[in-house]
Amino acid sequence: MSSKIEQLIDEIEEYIDSCKYQTLSNTKIIVNKETIDELLRELRMKTPDEIKRYQKIISNKEAILNDAREKAEELINEATVHTNELINEHEIMQQAYAQANEIVALATNQAQEILDSATIEANAMRDAAVQYTDDLLGNLENIISHSMDVANAKYENLIMSLKGCYDIVSENRTQLRPAEETEESEVAEGESAGSDAKEEGQQGPIDII
Repeated sequence: MSSKIEQLIDEIEEYIDSCKYQTLSNTKIIVNKETIDELLRELRMKTPDEIKRYQKIISNKEAILNDAREKAEELINEATVHTNELINEHEIMQQAYAQANEIVALATNQAQEILDSATIEANAMRDAAVQYTDDLLGNLENIISHSMDVANAKYENLIMSLKGCYDIVSENRTQLRPAEETEESEVAEGESAGSDAKEEGQQGPIDII
């Protein structure tokens, strides 16, 4: 049964696969920011719960060891009681000692085997939980890195587009300025010619008189 984090990662992967490629690109895709933010937000909310669950599994190591110790102590106590019962039988004193030693040794060996097995099992569970959590965090790291790359690519494309618009506007303004200067020069020349003609008209009658 997959965890909630695995399900969310599958949803993110499905969403990324469904996104369209950018124009003239086979590697860059167009991502809806609200959709990817919502998926990542939900992933961040679920991650602590999953990690706590695997931390709980790790903490169960002590419970497993304690249970093994209790079983070992029960075996030893049973062996001790049985030994005392045999010792109290005077007629089989020697046999009681031999059997008692054998039972104690057997119980001790069984107790050690239980402790060893419990320790190996607990360590294996801890290692598996740590590895699984690390894999989840690794997948999350890859998703975030990919999202950052997509965002950077979109930003670079926007800057390039704006730069192209700016160059076009600047070039258009440059082309407009010479026309404005020519018109201003023609107006100035016309005003100067009109002024000269007026002055000549005023001087004419004076010469005739």
